[in-house]
Amino acid sequence: MTDPDTCDLLIQRVSLFDGSGAPPYVGDLAVIDDKIVVIGDLHNWRAREKVDGQGLALAPGFIDVHTHDDRALLIGDMANKTSQGVTSVVVGNCGISLAPLSLRAAPPPPLDLIGTQADYTYPTFAEYMDALDRQPPAVNAACLVGHSTLRVGTMDRLDRPATSDEIAAMRAKLQEALEAGAIGLSTGLDYQPAEAAPTEEVQALAQLLKPAGAIHTTHMRSEGDHVTEAMDEAFAIGKSADVPVVISHFKVHGKANFGRSVETLAKFDTQRLRQPLGLDAYPYSASSTVLKSQELSEAPKVMVTWSTPHPEATGRMLDELATEWGCSLEEAAKRLQPAGAVYFAMDEADVRRILSYPHTMIGSDGLPHDTHPHPRLWGSFPRVLGHYAREVGLFPMEEAIRRMTSLPAERFGLTGRGRLKQNYAADLVLFDPQSVKDRATFENPKQVSDGIVAVWVNGKAVWRDGRPTGARPGRALRRQQMQTALS
Repeated sequence: MTDPDTCDLLIQRVSLFDGSGAPPYVGDLAVIDDKIVVIGDLHNWRAREKVDGQGLALAPGFIDVHTHDDRALLIGDMANKTSQGVTSVVVGNCGISLAPLSLRAAPPPPLDLIGTQADYTYPTFAEYMDALDRQPPAVNAACLVGHSTLRVGTMDRLDRPATSDEIAAMRAKLQEALEAGAIGLSTGLDYQPAEAAPTEEVQALAQLLKPAGAIHTTHMRSEGDHVTEAMDEAFAIGKSADVPVVISHFKVHGKANFGRSVETLAKFDTQRLRQPLGLDAYPYSASSTVLKSQELSEAPKVMVTWSTPHPEATGRMLDELATEWGCSLEEAAKRLQPAGAVYFAMDEADVRRILSYPHTMIGSDGLPHDTHPHPRLWGSFPRVLGHYAREVGLFPMEEAIRRMTSLPAERFGLTGRGRLKQNYAADLVLFDPQSVKDRATFENPKQVSDGIVAVWVNGKAVWRDGRPTGARPGRALRRQQMQTALS
């Protein structure tokens, strides 16, 4: 009888959700170094570490496709993500990325959501990617280039279209970023730094994406009254450049638009047959971004998440502050600037309809530098598993996991990730399917979820026993190491 095989990590008798959407099955999984080496009946294997997974579930590590973790990757343990089972993040969304940009003044909103002037110290994208190599994060990171970041670093004024020379300068910066490993270009056309950018400006930049095998993601110009026109613009940009487009945090915003997800999803579903499209959503009926006066009329309730001149207002409702100060909501918002907010301006029926759509990926859109963040930062993925899959029954657990693993891996070209499969990266989450659930609330947003037992990134444990391990085995996932596979 030959000696049994030996591995670094062996998880036994566990319910395996392979990420494909197939029902789970009980088996064992072995890891050597950073790879899954075999799945099956491995009762006679030896391992440096054995984990009894009986009664638990094992899935590929979750991929958060919409984050603003650009700075957080470099400075923290990423507990708000690893505690949810997230092992990879996509950063640089909504047109804002830390690179390529070096600032001599405070960043204009919404660039201040991810850092201060002191954090924008990467004049080239290669310098940011090198920083991730020197200070590896706890999770893997795929990085987008922000259109607004390109504008801020190139233009003397943002209230106008870019000139031909400025577009050429932005194209040069984008090309450098793509060569350094960026996976694509993001836009935030609803925000002040990019509001004046015409469609043609974005198209001129997007032309560089196809030769690089890159993608385009967009926070559209409108998610409210003009949402369908904004969708048409996003489709046109993708078609003109012949590149895949991912619509970020797909939603309909404002009471006047409640129920319009029927219309927008039908429009998306028709168009995806004509061009490569994707979309993501977060599992909440409230949004969060910078505090903008134009948003106040659309939201019945607004909560302050941070304020530079009035830090004591953090976590307070805007209408309560306005009453205390004896002023209008608009004046209160003006006094708080610069500031961030949560807007309670979405309909739960729309949220459920969008989450139920088979092509919807999950993205937290969390803001890690907010003083009092939206609970999506800590709770998105367990909320999908516990609340929407197990309790509400929007979809089976295996389908929820597919939305968080193989689907985003395919959409963003994260080859070798998102599945429990031989030779795939050992990005793994061990959880209790009966108890997994978010605990973060709008009142107490920084709460660890229930039911996440252990998380491994590239074969190394990053979350265990209810706390981060301190390990930082994450990697910068450069475009050259991946392939775009959006279809």
